[in-house]
Formats: sequence, C-alpha cells, structure tokens
Amino acid sequence: MDVFGLVGNPVGHSLSPPMHEAAYDELAIDARYVTFEPAPDELEAAIRGADALGVCGLNVTIPFKQEALDLVAADELATRIGAVNTIDFSGDEPTGHNTDAVGALRALRDHDVALEDASAVVVGAGGAGRAIAFGLADADASVTIANRTASKAHTLAEEVPGAAGQGLEDLEGVLADADVLVNATNVGMEEDATPVPAEALHGELAVLDAVYRPLETRLLRDAASVGATTVDGAWMLLYQGVEALELWTDREAPVEAMNEALRSRL
Repeated sequence: MDVFGLVGNPVGHSLSPPMHEAAYDELAIDARYVTFEPAPDELEAAIRGADALGVCGLNVTIPFKQEALDLVAADELATRIGAVNTIDFSGDEPTGHNTDAVGALRALRDHDVALEDASAVVVGAGGAGRAIAFGLADADASVTIANRTASKAHTLAEEVPGAAGQGLEDLEGVLADADVLVNATNVGMEEDATPVPAEALHGELAVLDAVYRPLETRLLRDAASVGATTVDGAWMLLYQGVEALELWTDREAPVEAMNEALRSRL
C-alpha cells in the first residue's frame, strides 16, 4: 500500500484526505492519505522520517511551506514563489513543488477564462497572492498586485515579471479595465466582508475568490450581481490537489470524483 499525506500544524480541518482517497478509489490505487502534525520546529525530522518510512508524497501546509523550500530539492517555480506545498519522494532525493499557482490557473481555465494577454488583479501579497501572481505572469497575463500595505505589493511586484504594485485605495481605477480579479486574502472567511468595493466590479470580469469557507463569499455575490464570471475557492483547492496527485502517480486525476468528495464536505 502506498502512503501519501499532509504535513502541517494544525491539520485537523483539512479536506485533502477525502479528496485524495476518492481519487485512489476511482483509479483503483492501493493507497491511503494521512495527516501528520509535527511540532513547529520538527519539520526537517518529519520529512526525513517520511522519506525513511517510504511515504510516496506529502502536501505541505501552514506553517511549513516556506521552511520546506530549504529542506528539499525545490523546482524552479517553487523557488521563485518561495514556498513548497508538495513533496515527491520517488527520486534519489525529495523534490519540492508548488501546485497552488497551477491550481488557480486550472480553476480559472475550467471556467473558460482566457489568461494569455489578460489584465489580472491579485488582491493580497501573502503566500497565496505570491503563488497566484507568479502563475498568472507565467500564463502571459499582465499582473497588478493590490495590498492593504502598498509597500508589500510593490516589493512582490518587483519579483514578478512585468507586474505592478499598489494599495487597495486605487482598486476601482485598475479594475475598470481588468479581465481577471483574484482575492488571495482571507477576507470573507470569518465575516461577511469583501476586500473589493462592489462598485469596482463589472460584468466583463472573471472573479476567483481563494476563500472556500464559505463557498459563496460576499465578493462572489457582488460579482454575480453585475454579471461577472465567478469561481469559488474550492476550485483552486481541488486543482492544487489534482496537480499533486498527477505529479505523484503520473496518472490523469479523476477530477469529477475528487470534486464531489470535496464539495460534499463543505
């Protein structure tokens, strides 16, 4: 039996186990997906232990994504993003990858959103915003990063090819001509709030909210009310998992089965 899993602290809330195990059942793979919760200073020991025990792959979540970068052989994208969320143990040494960026792109494309030459605005300059900004730039979109602390947006924009940075106060102006909007903050998770004024939205936008609890955030409700294309955060969660599964198994993921298992628990 193959073993895959998730390392983080805490991990009790994770929806990854049912999503991945639905895929194993669909593909008739003899495998299990388990969670590991090492102490905050024990990530290196956890990775070494997983490798020694024959674990095939690990997802990595908060607070370990940045630290994991220095403990594995990270690929080029994960190195640029500065974080690893997927580890593969199939080679001579553990390799690190970041599927968050691809997860966001696949979620948008699944909703027929064209990214090449698109004007994209990413709200948030934290870990998720960083991954998504690099992914959009790699997809040949023009990226503007907006953040409550404008200096953080400018700092990230200096690293992302062709990107611009700004504060949130200028959102309405930059969104007027935008094609894609991504909320990469946690605003809307704990309360019925949005980082984007409703009057800044328009029907030509595609709006992805990385928040998946609740599925229908205030931002998405506001976007739907003006006729924008809306993409909830579960799609990004799904496709980062799909990408990890395909990396580990070299098989096409059963997206429908994984999506059903994920949404049945939201």
